[in-house]
Amino acid sequence: MATDQPRRALSKELVLRTAVALADETGTGVPSMRKLADRLGVEAMSLYHHFRKKDLILDGMVDLVFAEIDLPTADVDWRPAMRARASSMRDALIRHPWAIGLMDSRTSPGYATLRHHDAVIGCLRSGGFSITGAVHAFSVLDSYIYGFTLQQLSLPAKSSAELDDMAGSVLKELPDNEFPHLAELIVNRPKEPAYTEEFHIGLDLILDGLGRAAWR
Repeated sequence: MATDQPRRALSKELVLRTAVALADETGTGVPSMRKLADRLGVEAMSLYHHFRKKDLILDGMVDLVFAEIDLPTADVDWRPAMRARASSMRDALIRHPWAIGLMDSRTSPGYATLRHHDAVIGCLRSGGFSITGAVHAFSVLDSYIYGFTLQQLSLPAKSSAELDDMAGSVLKELPDNEFPHLAELIVNRPKEPAYTEEFHIGLDLILDGLGRAAWR
């Protein structure tokens, strides 16, 4: 006689990791309690034994994303440390695009979130930044990371073939001699999307500027 397969024991970590997986699939952020319960094979009310409200699930999901980001350490020069942290953060946001607007919005941050922020501040302070300077640097860097990643994810062309098709269509529609600089750029553009290269060029400009800032 056939028997049902045993269910996995429901835990906070299982709920959160399942919620992150669902959010990654849809790109829309925290799933409904019903959809989350369906994926876990439980009743929606079972989730409330671990999370008394849906907002706590969102806090935990954000904390899991912060846990994926490499932490800077105080024993490494602040420039390469911030550069490595920025690259790791961009990679995490590309894996979890729903998190971009949520990373710094939580009023009840989790352990990984607090550890991340403490490590960034500590690295900047060890690098000679004042408290005020560390706040400025943190804000500027995160604004750039979030903004660049959001723009990259919003671009209509992701591959070289898609870029070729889009560029050809735009060039074909341009009025003759009316936008010469744009036409030159399209014709002489890189053949492969250079998102990572462009990200690091901008990041290095910001790091150079932070190093020269009078309010450090």
